[in-house]
Order: sequence, then C-alpha cells, then structure tokens
Amino acid sequence: MLGWEQTRFDEAVADVFGYHSLQLGMPLLEGLRANRMPHRWLALDEAPAPGEGPVPDLLSHAVALPFPDNSLDLVLLPHALELSHDPHTALREVARVLVPEGRVVITGLNPASLWGLRQRRSRLYRRLSGGRGRSFLPDVNEFIGYWRLRDWLRLLNFEMDDAQFGCYRPAVRTEQWLEKFAWMDPVGERCWPILGAAYFVVGIKRVHGVRLLEPAWRGSPQRATATMPIARRTEKKH
Repeated sequence: MLGWEQTRFDEAVADVFGYHSLQLGMPLLEGLRANRMPHRWLALDEAPAPGEGPVPDLLSHAVALPFPDNSLDLVLLPHALELSHDPHTALREVARVLVPEGRVVITGLNPASLWGLRQRRSRLYRRLSGGRGRSFLPDVNEFIGYWRLRDWLRLLNFEMDDAQFGCYRPAVRTEQWLEKFAWMDPVGERCWPILGAAYFVVGIKRVHGVRLLEPAWRGSPQRATATMPIARRTEKKH
C-alpha cells in the first residue's frame, strides 16, 4: 500500500507550483519528494523516538495548524483524517490555510473493501470477546468512505480534480503470497474499481470571485484584422 500511495503522490505533486507545502503525518511516506517548492515541511502530532523515523520540521495537530489564512499552496493528508479525533475540523483547517486554487491531496482506507470488511470483523470479535485479540489494521478512530469525503470537500468549496482506488490484493503476510495475488490489481482496477483497499483524492480550493492573474499581453485587446467594407459612391448616368 505504501508503494502504491508513494507513486500516486509523486505523480500528483510533481507539477504543482508555489512556495509553501506541508505534509501532515505518515513520515514513512515521502509525499513531497517529487515537488519543487522551495519550502516543504513535515508536521507530526508528536516527535518520534530517536532513530525511529525522520525528524519533523514542526509539531502540530491537524485541527490547529500554525499557519495564517491563505498561506500554503499544497497540503498532503496521508491517512491524517482517519487518524484525527475530529476529521471534519481538520479538513476545515486545511481549507483555511490553503490559498485560492491551492491543492489538498488525501489518502485513506476504504471501508467498502476486503480490508475494511476484515477490520470490522476483527473489531466485532474484540467487542464480543472482551477485548481479546487485536485489530487487523491500526485502530483508527473511523474509516472515512470516499463518498462521505467527497461531500465534505464540496461543502468546503473544493473541486475534485482526481480520484483513484488501489490495492486489491488481500493483506497476506509474505512477499511470495503477495506476488501470487498480483493479478488482482489490474483486474480490480478494471472490474470493481471502487472496492480498492485505499483511495487517493486531489481537491482544488475554489473561491468565488477570485481568478488567476494572466500575463498582460493576454488581457490586452486584440487589434481587428478583418477588412472593413467601404461604401462606394455610384455615379449617375445621364
């Protein structure tokens, strides 16, 4: 899954221009490595133990970002919403700090997938057994479905620019079994695309009444090149 998401992030951010970009959480994934903005930051909600991961540029919770309004050009949320205690507030905070036409890139675990079904089953077993066993996936607050996330983005005036699903293989433990189920990825993309274990979404912040500035030569009035008919005076015949 990390490999699939890394490829998606590299493709999505390579041609996004601006000055300031931010990745919230998931330090194992280098979401901004293909981006060329001069200021790129990694923010975590707590510092990792020495030697257990990259050192973040700042410590911050997703629901309270230390940036002024309209100051970031790109924000990445790799599984940050489902790990937040208030995902809707976190997304609203991202909308606040993004500039008009800024982009948010989100990855999440799809509840409508084999992985999501297995997670619900393991949670039910733990509840019925008094807490024995462990969750199949990290015990996040709540998986956020794709359609629900799309509604949240629309409410915050984001326009969907891209949406992809991936990771159709079952979550087996060994590389050998992963390779045996490799045929499921292309078949899943073609036959049941919305049932991938993970989704990848890109949204653009739209602000009504704001438009991008264009070069002066584009806005200058064009000189007419068509010929204009000139009335001819006819002579009277005597």
